Amino acid sequence: MGIISDTVKLAERLGDEAYFVAVCARSGMVGSVRPDRVLRMGLAFERFGLLGAALAAAAIRDPDETAVIDEHGRLSFKQLDRRANALANAWRREGLEPGEGVAILARNHHGFVEAVFAAARCGARIVLLNTSFAGPQIREVAAREGTDLLVYDDEYAEELEGLRPRRGRWRAWTDEPGEDTLEALIESSSTDPPPKAGVPPRIIILTSGTTGTPKGAPRPEPRSLSPIGGILSKVPFRSGEVTELCAPMFHALGFAHAIIAIAVGDTLVLRRHFDPAATLDSLERHRASAMILVPVMLKRILGLGDEAILDRDLAGLRIIFVSGSQLGTELAEHAINVFGPVVYNLYGSTEVAYATIATPEDLRVEPASVGKVVRGTVVKILDEDNRELPVGATGRVFVANTVQVEGYTGGGAKEQVNGLMSSGDIGHFDKHGRLFIDGRDDEMIISGGENVFPHEVEDLLTKHEAIEEAAAIGVEDRDFGQRLRAFVVLRDGATMTEDEVKGYVKQNLAGFKTPRDVVFVDVLPRNATGKVLKRELMQHDAAT
Repeated sequence: MGIISDTVKLAERLGDEAYFVAVCARSGMVGSVRPDRVLRMGLAFERFGLLGAALAAAAIRDPDETAVIDEHGRLSFKQLDRRANALANAWRREGLEPGEGVAILARNHHGFVEAVFAAARCGARIVLLNTSFAGPQIREVAAREGTDLLVYDDEYAEELEGLRPRRGRWRAWTDEPGEDTLEALIESSSTDPPPKAGVPPRIIILTSGTTGTPKGAPRPEPRSLSPIGGILSKVPFRSGEVTELCAPMFHALGFAHAIIAIAVGDTLVLRRHFDPAATLDSLERHRASAMILVPVMLKRILGLGDEAILDRDLAGLRIIFVSGSQLGTELAEHAINVFGPVVYNLYGSTEVAYATIATPEDLRVEPASVGKVVRGTVVKILDEDNRELPVGATGRVFVANTVQVEGYTGGGAKEQVNGLMSSGDIGHFDKHGRLFIDGRDDEMIISGGENVFPHEVEDLLTKHEAIEEAAAIGVEDRDFGQRLRAFVVLRDGATMTEDEVKGYVKQNLAGFKTPRDVVFVDVLPRNATGKVLKRELMQHDAAT
């Protein structure tokens, strides 16, 4: 029985890989290429692996096409590839060994991209540091994750004071030239391919830390086309187009799409700081076909007003790809009404990578859903006894694919059941196979013996015409054991009382879901990817 099961799994895996090859070909990623170039691309993959060779393959296929546009100008795929080679050679000269840690603390610009590919070609452990961390947190995480070499933008010099890795500190974005810059290293080194590392690189992405200390989530180099093929199976990225990458590249969303764009052969448009008006200008000027961003960024663009968007020539914009935090029904519907049926919403996490993608067709029918399962991925809803639940039943979301993390760098891991990893969320499937996220597993509270998920109350509150955004956390309640405390941001010029907020919830949901109290705030604390930092709301609660 075991042999038969293994054979079936192998056949399914091979079928998936064949399908992914087909969708990659359809995207133009592996289109008509001269035989000599195919051979060179194959040698690059043998030398550098999938990650390190993604740029090399693009440089062989489309050497003179633009790879990156940022505030310093343009670089072709050939230029970017040679600069990554030179940087890798320089770091090897500085003593960097395969398996050592390269930490990157940089905003979205070409230096980040060069550092990632150079480190990959050195077989390094690549640690992507969160640019929104405070100095003590940056230093603690960098030390904990093992930093042998540090890449950073000038603006973080003060936060990094005292951190002196043995392979050096190298400035990426800087207005002051010097020997300690990436540019100086590149200019002093050979652009020939560096020696084969013999060790595959590893990417360490930090968890969001919305309810606690961020953890390092290591992801091995993929040995499958599924990370790219899975996305391409749902989203029509095409080679030779332009991708406006707004999401920070230290986050899984931004990092994945930077690699996908380069692998497919698209031009990446990068800016160090997100600005909604500048983004609209850039979309029109560069005739972008895709925009990658987190929901709070999309909300800020829509906040410019419908006319500001409709007055632009955005006819080429076919994809607005959103992930990183809850999209929400109201924002999804607003974006579709203004931009048209071009919104795609990915559901996943740092640990499980991706699970489902809601296409425009899904969002038109069910804007609250996060879509259907991506091919090559398994998603199941389990109860507290790890039994699979039927369609419509709410339970814990578990995911399996080829790119989930192996555990945290500091030890421990998300709960696993038969190869499936917990996403940390509660959800259910509808009869059409669409997944709905009902809340966080660790945020659920029990009020009067009933399960209450903050997400449901938050989603309702944001539908009120006077409320800009809202968040809820569990607090003790004398009568019910626990109740929700709601934090509400009102729209400009709007007024609302605590009793009116409570009454609105009570009119639309069960009485036990009504917040015990309501706190009006000017803004909700968020991290760089737009997730609400509920640990700070809990501190606010403790202070009150």
